[in-house]
Amino acid sequence: MQLSIIDVGQIVLLLLMIFSALYAIRTRDLLIATISLAAMSLLLSLEFYILEAPDVAIAEAGIGAALTTAIYVLAIKRTERMEGEI
Repeated sequence: MQLSIIDVGQIVLLLLMIFSALYAIRTRDLLIATISLAAMSLLLSLEFYILEAPDVAIAEAGIGAALTTAIYVLAIKRTERMEGEI
């Protein structure tokens, strides 16, 4: 069984999505976690595009990556940052 370039690309995308999600969980900075989740959402929309679902890819990129990230960043901006406290 031979893997095509698309199969290898999908495996790489999957690994990058897993890494991005784990990084969002492990980081203590909320802004970095939000950006990591936005990156995961963009990678997911690219995966949808590869799977020939461009309408779902556009919706995921527009809502999942852009709108949700903007809402999270605005919410983080309005809160106090307490990195020193545990």
